[in-house]
Amino acid sequence: MSFSSLFRLARVFFFYAALLGIWQLVIEVELWPRYIFPSPGAVWDSFRTNIENGQIQRSLEISLKRLAIGYSISFVIGMTVGVAAGTIRWVDETVGSLVLGLQSLPSVTWLPLALLWFGLNDQAIIFVVLMGSIFAISISARDGVRNIPPLQRRAAQTFGAARWQMVRYVMLPGMLPSMAQGLKLGWSFAWRSLMAAELLYISGGIGSLLNIRRELNDMSGVVAVMLVIVAIGIVVDRIIFGPLEHWVRDRWGLSQA
Repeated sequence: MSFSSLFRLARVFFFYAALLGIWQLVIEVELWPRYIFPSPGAVWDSFRTNIENGQIQRSLEISLKRLAIGYSISFVIGMTVGVAAGTIRWVDETVGSLVLGLQSLPSVTWLPLALLWFGLNDQAIIFVVLMGSIFAISISARDGVRNIPPLQRRAAQTFGAARWQMVRYVMLPGMLPSMAQGLKLGWSFAWRSLMAAELLYISGGIGSLLNIRRELNDMSGVVAVMLVIVAIGIVVDRIIFGPLEHWVRDRWGLSQA
């Protein structure tokens, strides 16, 4: 491991160590009662207890399954709509304008409609996840198509590229810089939509576990579950979207020297 990598790891370690120190300092000065603002030790004990009894693992398995289904569907539909809006004018003027309008609608507002359509089940939550992420993916796909230089398209047509070759060798590679950010935004919207939906009724997911801890006035459990939700977001970004963005920057010469 290089010196720069070790330095970055040390910097991150000391940053989080400082946060824990500040947290513990606030506990020591007793600004708030500990049943309202728990200590790091109490949160760790709650986390360990929920790991040992399997509640966090079971809840994460349910939530991640819902997320994978909803996000996968939103990716397929969002890419289709976005590419169509980016290449066909009348689609952009009709469906594209609707997508832009619906993007401003908070995803949790789809939950009442989902409950009326599907009832209290996984389909309702998956629908909310779908509606939370599909518009960000669609808009990114449309912008990605529009940002492809016209010269590249004309060059491919000059060399006799068929429609599928245009898509394979011009459109899809040209969309990647915009899509890398769009997929990340779609994931973050999907994850937040999932948590919002699971918080509103008992559904077995990690958001539902957070609500149960709240109803039991277990503040240590609430903070522990919140930290798990944050950790999942960081891990997914570091494992999936971080390498994807790094590859796109290197592939298109966008990395800083």
